[in-house]
Amino acid sequence: MRVCYFGTYDRNRPRNRNIIKGLKANKIEVIECHYSPWGEVEDKTVLQGVLNKFAVLVHFLFAYSYLIFRYIFIGHHDAIIVGYLGHIDVFVARPLATLRGKPIVFDALLSLYDTVVNDRKLSGPNGFIGRLSFFIDRTACRMADVVVLDTDAHIDYFVRTFQLPRDKFRRVLVGADESQFYPTTQLRNQLTSQRLKVLFYGQFIPLHGIEFIVRAAKILEKDNVEFTIIGNGQEYKKIRDMADVMNVWNINWIDWIEYNRLVNYINEADIVLGIFGGSDKAKRVIPNKVFQAIACKKPIITGDSPAARELFRDGENALLCHVGDPRAIAESIGLLRDNENLRIKIGFNGYNTYLSQCNIEAIGNQMLDVLIWR
Repeated sequence: MRVCYFGTYDRNRPRNRNIIKGLKANKIEVIECHYSPWGEVEDKTVLQGVLNKFAVLVHFLFAYSYLIFRYIFIGHHDAIIVGYLGHIDVFVARPLATLRGKPIVFDALLSLYDTVVNDRKLSGPNGFIGRLSFFIDRTACRMADVVVLDTDAHIDYFVRTFQLPRDKFRRVLVGADESQFYPTTQLRNQLTSQRLKVLFYGQFIPLHGIEFIVRAAKILEKDNVEFTIIGNGQEYKKIRDMADVMNVWNINWIDWIEYNRLVNYINEADIVLGIFGGSDKAKRVIPNKVFQAIACKKPIITGDSPAARELFRDGENALLCHVGDPRAIAESIGLLRDNENLRIKIGFNGYNTYLSQCNIEAIGNQMLDVLIWR
């Protein structure tokens, strides 16, 4: 089988890398028809000002001209996969696919409407951006032959919100790449002579609930626990100001590190934290960091949600705690600090979950099932 991976997707996003590598691991030939108009910008919502937005528009116009030209000469293929973030790309891919009689698999991964309106609250549902994002989500899904999302909870949201048939959707987990995320150290058993190391990394967006992690750190400031928080983004200043006002001193702040160094920070940690935001979107996703942590055989603590329970059992392969609750986070950290056997058990079982369901070959096999099913 030969597939065309199409669009303006970011090649650096784990979602796209994992699916492309996973398909190749399952003996599928992948031809990329790709152009990125975003440059080095990862968080698209930080683009402010008329000039920046105009520059992106110009880049998009060139990108789609290039993609159309490139696709004409792409050669034989059995299907088109529109990579993430490709909601607009589907509008370009649909007429091209129709002309050649090829099906489109749209890896939506998330809802623009949900992200802009409900999660980041950048627009009201009846505002222009809110209505536009709703239209784009719904129309892109309707134009695709199959829509791929990361959890069943996310599929339920799309079916309910955009009034789409459920049989149009299939689940493919995000997973993690074992060539970049792997265990390099054994779980530390003795913690009495050194501080327990707790790690969080990610963009500072409401979904992550970093403010609750900071408050949990304050609760544990006398308990020999050291936090490291890596990242930047929308809520960075607000959260740093909050930490300063609260005089939280047991957090190491790192604005940015190279992606290929993340594995070192994960393996140096005793516990890795997932997400704890209280939004509805937070209940529907399992973020990259969770998969990457279990790929490194690290015990993970993350918010209890329908999405998390699709893959994890509390106290078995993860520790699930109430979202938006700093005391619950602090208590979960304390439980793993004081219970060596539980800490090792969760790390070991999480790693086995990764090997069976979330590594590159497994992700590629899930996407292959989508291509065969359609």
